[in-house]
Amino acid sequence: MLLRLVNYKKTASIPCLLLRTLCSAGPKPNRSTSSFPCSTAGLPHSFYQNTHSQGGPSRHPILKAKAGSSPKPTTSRQSRAFSSHLLNNPNHHLRVALSSCSTPLRYYSLDPLGPAPPLCRLSIAVSLAAPLNNEQPSHSRTYSQSANMTVSGTFRRKHKVAVIGSGNWGTTVAKLVAESTSEHPDIFEKDVQMWVYEEKVTVDGETRNLTEVINTKHQNTKYLEGINLPTNLVANPSLVDAAKDATILIFNLPHEFIGNICRQLKGNILPYARGISCIKGVTVTDDKIELICEFIGEQLEIYCGALSGANIASEIANENWCETTIAYNTPPCDRHVANGNGHANGNGNAALEHRDSRGRIIKTQLTPVPQDYPPLDHDVYHALFSRPYFTVSMVSDVVGVSLGGALKNIVAIACGFVEGHGWNMTAKTAVMRRGMLEIIQFAREFYPETIEPATLWEESAGWGDMIVSCTAARNWKYSKMAVERGVSIQEIERTELNGQKLQGISTSREVSSFLRARGVEDKYPLFKLVDGILDGKVNVADIPSLFRKA
Repeated sequence: MLLRLVNYKKTASIPCLLLRTLCSAGPKPNRSTSSFPCSTAGLPHSFYQNTHSQGGPSRHPILKAKAGSSPKPTTSRQSRAFSSHLLNNPNHHLRVALSSCSTPLRYYSLDPLGPAPPLCRLSIAVSLAAPLNNEQPSHSRTYSQSANMTVSGTFRRKHKVAVIGSGNWGTTVAKLVAESTSEHPDIFEKDVQMWVYEEKVTVDGETRNLTEVINTKHQNTKYLEGINLPTNLVANPSLVDAAKDATILIFNLPHEFIGNICRQLKGNILPYARGISCIKGVTVTDDKIELICEFIGEQLEIYCGALSGANIASEIANENWCETTIAYNTPPCDRHVANGNGHANGNGNAALEHRDSRGRIIKTQLTPVPQDYPPLDHDVYHALFSRPYFTVSMVSDVVGVSLGGALKNIVAIACGFVEGHGWNMTAKTAVMRRGMLEIIQFAREFYPETIEPATLWEESAGWGDMIVSCTAARNWKYSKMAVERGVSIQEIERTELNGQKLQGISTSREVSSFLRARGVEDKYPLFKLVDGILDGKVNVADIPSLFRKA
């Protein structure tokens, strides 16, 4: 019997839950306290070494329950390792063998939260089966939220990290990853390069270059004043030099500038570099919409994931606790057998084809990350971004994380308009609810192949980001200010943001233009209304009318 694990979500006890389900219809045994063992003693290490590979016999880890004497109890760590592999390899199946047994089955709880119910008189073996013939990996959500994730093995080379962008959010992210590279010298080079657009700043009555101030005073006095930065964070005014030899590129700047940045970087980065986009926006023309992370990947011929969540730069910089979501669908060519992530580098052709957010095989032939580096997977990115004050959830749904981060800015502007007009929290809640419905509708209409709506409902990159953006972040704050002062939000942007941009303005205009070109703008009344207010064609007082029509 084959079972798919697509619908299992956050749980560290999947084997236990599976066995409970299988045995729920069986006869009730005598209650017992004997153990329910895992046959792969020494997990997670032996577990990772025995995952399925193309060559040779299948050597899947097996979880067995059987009657008889009591072996050593299975640890919850072993259970979590087994569960983690299943979640991180959703294209694998569970092969479940059932046979009758005359002796009552004894059990030991694999669930750290409590004992499992008694199991029936069955002998059960659960093992990992390879993907069905020619089946492509699904885009189901996967999680890596362990407090102490580790990278197995010893590697000759270390990952070099570069941050592209140095505004308040860019500097904040650079700060936390620089802290992490210092703590993980076995995985990362200590120094983190941060590209800084060179500007003149006045410090202590003296005019100096911003990069000089960051590298000597260890503060970004223009965009993140008062925050001490790690001494291993190096400000670099040269974009190309900052990215030189970096295996991990973190992009963090207004999305309208990303095209020019990619043109400068193309041909000047490692061919096997990988990226993470912290840019909450989308690239839109009248005939297509493209996720920022995929735009970066296409332009630079690399793979790029996305980070988004309920994150306010100033709070994170001050080390106030929050959480975030990173979407990274590890390219098949980077999946190491030793890491439990599928096929080894260079094995086969079909297995190495990577698919984009629309389920299409990408045109770019990715260069595998050399195996003398730690594999660039969920564990490595978790180690890089996770801090005691910054909890990271790893998923594979790049569409949900990217669209949630981009489109909620439109909703945040609407909420600022509502509050600035004098309406209360219940009115904002109505706008947020309507906005989330339109975000999910947009994702389903234009990315039906891979969107996981659960990401938007459950992750920090979904409702979490929506709530904080509509109650405390910049797009909400300055759109509220514009209505209260009786001026346009563009005027507030010019006078209050110190040269920075509100991403909600450009995102709203681009998305509305895209929807108009396809003749579906009326299906998204909130997006349409915000665009009309930005253009001065619609009054804020008209917002309730869209709910009467919906």
